[in-house]
Amino acid sequence: MIIDLRSDTVTKPTKGMLEAMMEAKVGDDVFREDNTVNELENRLAEMFGKSDALFFPSGTMANQTAIKLNTNPGEQIICDKYAHIYNYESGGVSFNSGVSCKLIDGNRGMFNHEQVIDAINPEAYYYSKSSLVEIENTTNKGGGACWDFDEIKKIKKVCDDNQLRFHLDGARIWNALVTKNECPKQYGEQFDTISVCLSKGLGCPIGSVLIGNLDIMKDALRIRKIFGGNMRQVGYLAAAGLYALDNNIERLVDDHKKAKEIGEELKRLNKIKIVEEIETNIIVFELNNDVNEQQFVQNLADKNIYIISMGSGKLRMVTHLDYTNTMHEKLISTIKTL
Repeated sequence: MIIDLRSDTVTKPTKGMLEAMMEAKVGDDVFREDNTVNELENRLAEMFGKSDALFFPSGTMANQTAIKLNTNPGEQIICDKYAHIYNYESGGVSFNSGVSCKLIDGNRGMFNHEQVIDAINPEAYYYSKSSLVEIENTTNKGGGACWDFDEIKKIKKVCDDNQLRFHLDGARIWNALVTKNECPKQYGEQFDTISVCLSKGLGCPIGSVLIGNLDIMKDALRIRKIFGGNMRQVGYLAAAGLYALDNNIERLVDDHKKAKEIGEELKRLNKIKIVEEIETNIIVFELNNDVNEQQFVQNLADKNIYIISMGSGKLRMVTHLDYTNTMHEKLISTIKTL
């Protein structure tokens, strides 16, 4: 039995999802003639209360397109030091859009509206122009933490008062919605653009969608083409997204429950320095200074249990659709022996 907890991207399509994919009615999406893609885009736009949505092969491409739509070269994005767009998108903010990042020293990938105010550059010509605030919900490097929605509304007001755009990297927004009992339209009211991922917690093989209103999204298709992201009969993948929206959101509660149970076991180990608070499906923990990180990870791999290092002494486990009850029992019993 292989237990792969490196990410929630390692899932395989279920039988029901595969059947939906094979039955999809497809067309040439470059000509905007794939009805299944159009259905997925329209559904997500409506869910978040926006007019437009566009399917992408990856969350990174969706985020990079959002940055391109919301900024001009030489400007600056305000984001957390843990932000995915800064740490894990290969420098795309500078390469693709010619912008820089003003990093906020937040807590677990989250900051407050006062920190945003402090991060806005003065109007003087020798400063980069602050043009976009970006947040990530849930926070990846922050251990799956969920933003306080009241704080999001306060940041939105700061953006409005200072003519800043507001982008949400919603790679795991579904986990946040389930945990906080929130609805998509709440987020649609606050953000100019939102990227949502289908290939993480929802179990799709590929796909993210960028959502916004027409005034911002009108050039999204052209930018996706520039980035090499146009696809043809992509409705087979969009059908997986539609199936996931119908079947795989409410079950995220189970992933969160398992993650919390794993965290409780890890806290009992004398090898562990700290287990960060667990709200969703991500467990981030640090080893004591006298414990060899590589050896710890390898010891688990020798037992067919795979986790990942995030750097800076942080290790990560992520529960997901393919992590079964049997796997969970084995992992818990294995942790007790470490």
